[in-house]
Amino acid sequence: MDLYSQFEAVEGSRLATAIKESLWLFPAIEAVHLLALALLGGAVLMLDLRLLNLGLKLQPTSVVERGARPWLISALATMIVTGVLIGTSEALKLYGKQAFWVKMAALFAAMVFTFAVKLPLARQGVQGTRAKALAVISIGLWLTVALAGRWIGFS
Repeated sequence: MDLYSQFEAVEGSRLATAIKESLWLFPAIEAVHLLALALLGGAVLMLDLRLLNLGLKLQPTSVVERGARPWLISALATMIVTGVLIGTSEALKLYGKQAFWVKMAALFAAMVFTFAVKLPLARQGVQGTRAKALAVISIGLWLTVALAGRWIGFS
């Protein structure tokens, strides 16, 4: 089965039909998705601003990372679940949009970078130029995810 056929099957599922036919379900899922985006943005920026030495200067980077991590993980998990639900109801529309594929690639890159590089180094108390580079890359990746998500609606 090719990828298009898989997207077609997902959109034809009972779950997708229920979401599409419900008056309130899609907007409710979208609202939770956007609230999780705000929470994710806050968690990412809290640590990134610390890495840039622009905020929470009195707190060690490792303490900020430890405090932000549960919020980041919770928000990301919520966004993935709600994003899958949203995508289920409009899978074929997403399949044909370049913005969707950009968002998925950026999301994958942002998650790998965050969990494999940024958080472990922040936990170790990285400082200086390396810390700033981590923050700039992180902000760029997560901003790409968010902007590509908005681009989906306008493309």
